Amino acid sequence: MKIVAASLALVASASAFAPASMDSRNTALQMSLKNDLANAGKVALAGAAAFTVATAPAQALTKSEINSLTYLQVKGTGLANRCAEVVGEDSITPKSGQKLVDMCIEPKAWAVEEEIGKGGKTEKKFVNSKVMTRQTYTLEAIEGPLKVEGGNIVFTEKEGIDYAATTIQMPGGERVPFLFTVKDLVAKGNGGSFKPGFQMGGDFTTPSYRTGLFLDPKGRGGTTGYDMAVALPGLQSGEEGDDALFGENNKTFDVTNGRIEMEVNKVNADDSEIGGVFVATQLGDTDMGSKVPKKILTKGIFYAKVE
Repeated sequence: MKIVAASLALVASASAFAPASMDSRNTALQMSLKNDLANAGKVALAGAAAFTVATAPAQALTKSEINSLTYLQVKGTGLANRCAEVVGEDSITPKSGQKLVDMCIEPKAWAVEEEIGKGGKTEKKFVNSKVMTRQTYTLEAIEGPLKVEGGNIVFTEKEGIDYAATTIQMPGGERVPFLFTVKDLVAKGNGGSFKPGFQMGGDFTTPSYRTGLFLDPKGRGGTTGYDMAVALPGLQSGEEGDDALFGENNKTFDVTNGRIEMEVNKVNADDSEIGGVFVATQLGDTDMGSKVPKKILTKGIFYAKVE
């Protein structure tokens, strides 16, 4: 019961992630999540760790066990969407010039910030949501260099399968698409060695969920298609006629920021492997600039290898 209570505390603690203001179209989409995660990150990571223990699969496999399986043994089982388990509580002290490779980031739970009314008052809280995407939402094969600055490890993400188009559904039935990613992540640690309790975190870039070639149901797009809804010319003529449909007609490729905090809880020095939990916050889809994105909280596990 203590573990379940701790995991529920994570959702409650998520309310500390205050919403970013959306004053202007361009700058308003840039989130300031550093202070949010600095204040709530430790509590959230503790809750994520408890959540992971409570929901850990009974047949979690190590990297060597996964590598020993054939294609047919993996096909249709969901193993390709799962991160490897790390066994051990050792310590690894990387040197500048080494890399983190084969990084896997697997979400386990999602929550969406929503305004909840109670007693005539409304407040913003994260509500648990369920994933609607099939098992293709895990990030894999991410790698990047490691360096030591001021005695602290710094990881810079460079390449890999570092984004996954994902859709989650809120309790009311509303579906929220977003691009789960850690593109351009620069994660700074709180020490010079990977060991249980080591934490690192940083900001990453979230590209637009849609690309410029996407066409909406009326054939409007960012780089191609119509520049207005052809069936509604009367609403889009004159100096002020386009105001109501400006967001729909003028497609944008919105790039926003997110933040992730990670904590190592398993280290295998013999195989140079680390594993742990993460908590990430980012904005969802803006429908190419036509709607205000929702803030999404993701928590789960990660795996990586020091090379």
